[in-house]
Amino acid sequence: MKPLQFNDLLISFTSEFLPLWNDKGSGAHNSVGLWRPSTASDALSPFFCLGDIAVGHYRNINHSKVVAVVSDANKADGTALRAPLDYQRVWHDEGTGARSNASIWRPLPPEGYVALGLVYGVNYEKPSLHAVRCVREDLVIASQVGDLIWNDRGSGSAHDLSAWSITAPDASAGEIYLAPGTFIGSDSYAKPSLTAYSLRLALKAQLNDLPRPPALVGPEGPTLDEITPTVQVCELPWFCVRDPELAPVEQFQTSPIYRLERADRHLFAGFGRNTEATSQPVMWTATKGEIGAHARALAANTCIDLCKEWPAYAQAFELNFSAHLDRDFTHTQRSAKGWSQASPLEIITYVPPKKAVAAYLLHSEYRLLRQDGSQVSSTVSYTNGDHVYMSESADAEPLPAEAPAVEAPQLQPVEPAQAAPELEVTGHDLIDNTVIA
Repeated sequence: MKPLQFNDLLISFTSEFLPLWNDKGSGAHNSVGLWRPSTASDALSPFFCLGDIAVGHYRNINHSKVVAVVSDANKADGTALRAPLDYQRVWHDEGTGARSNASIWRPLPPEGYVALGLVYGVNYEKPSLHAVRCVREDLVIASQVGDLIWNDRGSGSAHDLSAWSITAPDASAGEIYLAPGTFIGSDSYAKPSLTAYSLRLALKAQLNDLPRPPALVGPEGPTLDEITPTVQVCELPWFCVRDPELAPVEQFQTSPIYRLERADRHLFAGFGRNTEATSQPVMWTATKGEIGAHARALAANTCIDLCKEWPAYAQAFELNFSAHLDRDFTHTQRSAKGWSQASPLEIITYVPPKKAVAAYLLHSEYRLLRQDGSQVSSTVSYTNGDHVYMSESADAEPLPAEAPAVEAPQLQPVEPAQAAPELEVTGHDLIDNTVIA
């Protein structure tokens, strides 16, 4: 798969691991196995692991677990990664009776860099300085200590050790925070107040210019022809999509990137014409918000939430992360109440003398696609009430008084158009912010 990139840091993944040690024979109340992510394949040759992996069992984790590995986009001349300066011993198993000796070490990073996990040492010797890499501080985010993986209670060791996972913090809009899958440790059995870190990724959409509203050519009302919508795209890495048809390792192998597409088109909201010599007010009532409950279905099926940070249930995923879609992509930047249900929207404007105007709202449809183009979950439909787009007739001639009013069908897409007269938008939902243009 193509590596993910955040500034000059490249992030890829491996599902291959080298066995290091387990506590068989130690007498500890719980089991632990230590593994090192493998970067021996040609595709991962420039990548490094961030620390070793601890699991609470003795089973083989090859091709059943996935963790992140890192590289520098600028290769040998880059500054994203550095080897540790040294190691500090956290624990060793002397006195446990385990079948082989082991020690656990904390990398000591250079100034301006941080270590993201602990490292195993053969017998009681320090690991190689090439075993892991430390990451530049601006490429990570401070995180919390997660769940307990293992402690050596009952092992007979003269030193206590508890090993803990890392939990990513809540993501800011437009970002993903990815816990590295490594572990951190403490010399006690209580949950420690250690500083942990997660990797950062941008979650910015590729936004195109919005379509212009359909042109109003004459006094007879808009022509409601089907047009090709403008498509905006936000790419999601595999680990933050819960695919109901694929296991995590299958996602990583067959659909490493998912496409969340937003197709934008204008919906007709109202038409008015003025045969008088002075400006006249007109008012229409339209509908804003989500049509149907498909956003809730998308969140339930995939854990992707269009309105707030996700996931709500982190244990549903192979990797611990948090993500928050950019608000320019989800239309939530001005909405105080969100957009989980439809509500009425009143549009008031003045039509210039001897002119006609048409009003439109922007309607968006969201689809989540696998890399092969197949769709995951249902399409989400949303009408944005933050802006109303107006078209005014260019014809300044008097409009025929006897011409019948045009009753245009609601919620139909139309052709692009001109700029708008001043208007006032009044929402029935007074909590929701509205826009006066």
